[in-house]
Amino acid sequence: MGSKLYTTTFLNLVTLLFIFRTISAVRFPPAQPTTDDLDFIRTSCNATLYPDVCFTSLAGYASAVQDNPARLAKLAIGVSLSRAKYTAAYLSKLSRRTASAAVHDCVSNVGDAVDQMRGSLRQLREMNHRRPGAPAFRFQMSNVQTWMSAALTDEETCTDGITEEMEDGETKTAICDRVADVKMFTSNALALVNTYANNGA
Repeated sequence: MGSKLYTTTFLNLVTLLFIFRTISAVRFPPAQPTTDDLDFIRTSCNATLYPDVCFTSLAGYASAVQDNPARLAKLAIGVSLSRAKYTAAYLSKLSRRTASAAVHDCVSNVGDAVDQMRGSLRQLREMNHRRPGAPAFRFQMSNVQTWMSAALTDEETCTDGITEEMEDGETKTAICDRVADVKMFTSNALALVNTYANNGA
């Protein structure tokens, strides 16, 4: 129980620190989020495969996001990236204790997903002053969509390999559960990126 609480606290701290970097251009007003701010998050999350997970993970930042789809997309990627990095660290540590090829492949897959998400955030930061609908905007958003889609594919490749090659047991279950969690957040982030790209095009 203590270990689980420590893990949850650590993950929340890492996520919070990362989000401050991810949307550093956003001012965090001291006021509580307005109903409109929360409604924007909720409505946007309804376009994802996991709307409840989406809303729960992003609602705390509603006052910073307000009704800005670019901020929301960056925030969602940041949340997904923080969880992917945490899972990558877990897999890396596990890989040092096992000779399983599936685990080592999974380390590579999730590591690639982390790189794809980092690239997506870097691209979005560079787009801060791009006008939605402009050719440059469409090109750069296409890059972000491609990278986020690739990240999700990398995560799915990891769980496919673990499912097919590892024997049933606690380790297999733990890996699949952790990566499945990351996949939900990556899927949601991709959906919000797609919404931003389509509405801004």
